[in-house]
Amino acid sequence: MDASFWIGFVNIIIIDIVLSGDNAVVIGMASRKLPPEKRQQAVIWGTGGAVALRVILTALAAWVLLIPYLKAAGGLVLAWIAFKLLAGEEAEGDGIEASGTLWSAIKMIVVADFVMSLDNVLAVGGAAHGDFVLLLFGLGFSIPLLMFGSNLIANLMDRLPVLVYVGAGILAYTAGSMIIQEEVVQQHIAPVLYELTWVVPILVTGLVLGVGLWWRRHTHQSFV
Repeated sequence: MDASFWIGFVNIIIIDIVLSGDNAVVIGMASRKLPPEKRQQAVIWGTGGAVALRVILTALAAWVLLIPYLKAAGGLVLAWIAFKLLAGEEAEGDGIEASGTLWSAIKMIVVADFVMSLDNVLAVGGAAHGDFVLLLFGLGFSIPLLMFGSNLIANLMDRLPVLVYVGAGILAYTAGSMIIQEEVVQQHIAPVLYELTWVVPILVTGLVLGVGLWWRRHTHQSFV
């Protein structure tokens, strides 16, 4: 329990708070249309899936880092998920049974968590510096953050449905950041066009929100 341990301890708390936000947004958005009892199930399963994925990714971190274009592909998937959360749910219609809706929400949560958990795993792993206790703490601390955060977000969206656009924007911006942070892009493009570091996330956000707004207008959907 020396100074480096406590520095890592504090760093992990900050990392979890910052990086768990996107995951909480996904869980909250995907579960917001479910009845209260189904929503709680989606939150529990979604949180459990997120933590399980982080454990697996932590064990395979060294191998996962070798997969080319992983972040870019993950960014594209996350952008699609942001659009689906914004418009796809209503596009599927109101005739879906509650159990099917719950399963769809859980699937979307797990896929998005897989995409977004990589940064969290790498950041927590780096802050832990190989300390197994700190690594376990980082994984454990994310559980209440995800559960509390996603419930709070879902409840807020019930009261202020326009926040769906805010949530989709956050996810779309994260997707753009993942694409531009791809190692190949950083090596060949970013050094020449540094502005792309912030331009690409903004463009992806605008594209997702713009298409989502067009879709809602085209299908005569409202935020309620």
